Amino acid sequence: MSSVSRIANTSGDPVPAGRAAEIVRGVQRMLADLGLASLTEVTLASGRRADVMAVGPRGEIVIVEVKSCLQDFATDQKWPEYAPYCDRFYFAVDCDFPKERIPDHAGLMVCDSFGGAILRECEPALLNASRRKSVTLSFARLAAARLMRAGEPVHTSAEPSIA
Repeated sequence: MSSVSRIANTSGDPVPAGRAAEIVRGVQRMLADLGLASLTEVTLASGRRADVMAVGPRGEIVIVEVKSCLQDFATDQKWPEYAPYCDRFYFAVDCDFPKERIPDHAGLMVCDSFGGAILRECEPALLNASRRKSVTLSFARLAAARLMRAGEPVHTSAEPSIA
């Protein structure tokens, strides 16, 4: 998704443009239906940026990597670095994506702008307690910072990253 231009929505949460935006919208709608609160374009302490990160009602952390086309998947290999920051990792693609290309150990979602479905669950790799606390606190601070800036005409401070 990194090659896609981004726009800001009314909440101040950055979102991609084009086909990736439709997938992200569907991911966020589906996650909300499942009881998870999500943010887009979340910078991790490693400097990598997760397309979608979500926190569930029991504190589970989910990262979703959006792939809008096969070329995006083939050229972007940063996703293995997300494991230290989540309990579950998924790829989200549209219905035309060649799903057999997605690694078996990752979860798989198919989404469009109206919602989505989980086609394959992934094995959870549970975070240790201190990392979970750090990620959850960072997620909350990022969400609060974006909410606070939503009505501001100019963003003046850098967003916190997920520790």
